[in-house]
This record gives sequence, C-alpha cells and structure tokens, in this order.
Amino acid sequence: MNSFLWGIDLGGTKIEAVVLSSPTEPEVLVRSRIPTEASRGYEHILGQIKKLIGQVSKEVGVQPVRLGIGTPGAIDPTSHMLKNSNSVVLNGKPFKDDLEKALNIEVVMANDANCFALAETRMGIVPEVMPDARVVFGVIMGTGVGGGLVVDGQVLNGRQGICGEWGHNFLDKSGGPCYCGKEGCVETIISGTGLERYYHQITGEQKRLKEIVQEASEGHGPAKNTIDRLVNYFGRGLAQVVNIVDPDIIILGGGVGNIDNLYTEGKAALKNYIFNINPSVTLAKPKLGDSAGVFGAAFLTV
Repeated sequence: MNSFLWGIDLGGTKIEAVVLSSPTEPEVLVRSRIPTEASRGYEHILGQIKKLIGQVSKEVGVQPVRLGIGTPGAIDPTSHMLKNSNSVVLNGKPFKDDLEKALNIEVVMANDANCFALAETRMGIVPEVMPDARVVFGVIMGTGVGGGLVVDGQVLNGRQGICGEWGHNFLDKSGGPCYCGKEGCVETIISGTGLERYYHQITGEQKRLKEIVQEASEGHGPAKNTIDRLVNYFGRGLAQVVNIVDPDIIILGGGVGNIDNLYTEGKAALKNYIFNINPSVTLAKPKLGDSAGVFGAAFLTV
C-alpha cells in the first residue's frame, strides 16, 4: 500500500486529487475534486485540501505518507514562500510548510507546467513515441507561455524555482509590455492572449483564437498573417530552449499547442534557428489532456 502515489492539482476554481496504484503500472484507484473557494482565503484553501485528502483516504482505505501537489506558481527555494500563483492569496505564504503541518506528511510541490511534463513523460505520450527519452521539455502555450523540464524521469526545478520558464525570455519588442515587468517576452507574442491582441491590432476586431485559426485555414489575410507570425516566433523562441537543453522530445500543450501548423511550418522554423546542421527535432501532442496536472503531481512523490 505504501507504493500508492497521491497527487493534488490545485487550481483557481477546483482542487483535484488522485491515487495511483504504483509507479510502474499507474492504475487510477480514486479520483475526486472539490471547489477551491479561494475567495474565502488562504487558511480555507489549506482546509479544503485537508478535507479532500480525508475523503480520498476513506475511499482508498489508507492514509498517504507522501503527497505531490501541482499549482500555478512555485516555491522560492530561498524564502520558501509561494510566488507567481494566479491564486493570489497563496503568494508570499509558506504554503508547502503550512500544508505539511496541516496534513502531518511530507509534501512535494511543483508548478503545473512541470507536472504536465512529468505526467506525459511517465504515463502519457513519451512512452509511446520515444520510450528511451531522457530529456523531455513540456511546453504550455495557452493564456500564457510556460514549460517544464524532466530529466531521467525527474522534474528539474532550478536554483530559483524557475526552470523551464521560457515564456519570459526576451523575444521581440513588438510584443510590448509583459505583466512580469519586462518587454517583448515570448509570452507576449505566442500565447493565445498575444495572438488575439495582435489580430486586434491589425484589424481592429476582437476575435477568439479558435476563430482566427479557422479564418487562417480559409486563407483570410489578417488571420493568416497572425498564424504566420506565430510560426516564425515559435521557431525563434523555442530554439533558445533547444540550443541550451537539447531535449529528446518536446510536448506541445495548451490551446495554442493544438494548432496543426506548429507541427509542420513551426517545426521547420524551429530547425532554422537551432545551432546544428540538419537538426533533429521531435514534437508531440500530449495524450493526457487536463488530467496531466494531477497525474504529474502524483509522480512527484516517486
């Protein structure tokens, strides 16, 4: 029973828990969720997690000895405080320490992008496409841009807890100001938000990314320009990661990652900026969908 893997995916609106049977044959034993109710404050969120763990423990018949938790944001290795979370009541709090005290067990924590990359490495697309992969980079391209790095089946967090945060590398001034305080970050240009903003700049019209992609496929000029711009800057931005990390496989997650052009024209653009003659790049679509976060959190405990 001690081989069970326990994971929590902490979101802004819901908290999800899972118990997997083992690291090698990860069958889902229990999966459950409750609302986060973040508006009720920090202590309430801690209480909700404790409540959910209690419910799941009753269902599975044992108590956890170690818990993995995935959350937007990261624990600062120096201050031990949570930072960069969209559940802002958690920021500046010793969340990991407080949760360990509340549950009286060890907690292993990583951000949602790292959990995504770990889940796809352990039980998602990587075992199917490249089972011998040692270095996996998981890309999140949605409202924002982030990433997670997994080496030999383990998440790398880095000295500052920001490993994989390629979304805040400088890409081009045309992206304008970023919420992080810098200008022209990758996130300002190739996130879904950035693409919609660019389309609005050149047309004066507000459209959702899904509509823009559809219009581009029909040859609509401004929409095609928007997607062509994405393809070019996707290549430029991700090449920085490849040149430094040189992953075996890159998994493209998030809504923008569903755009088919990235696997063709985007891959060609990426190769143009990699420091190698005839570069080899493997891009893969994720397999686990929105389940990746909670599964990856469970694998943090291995």
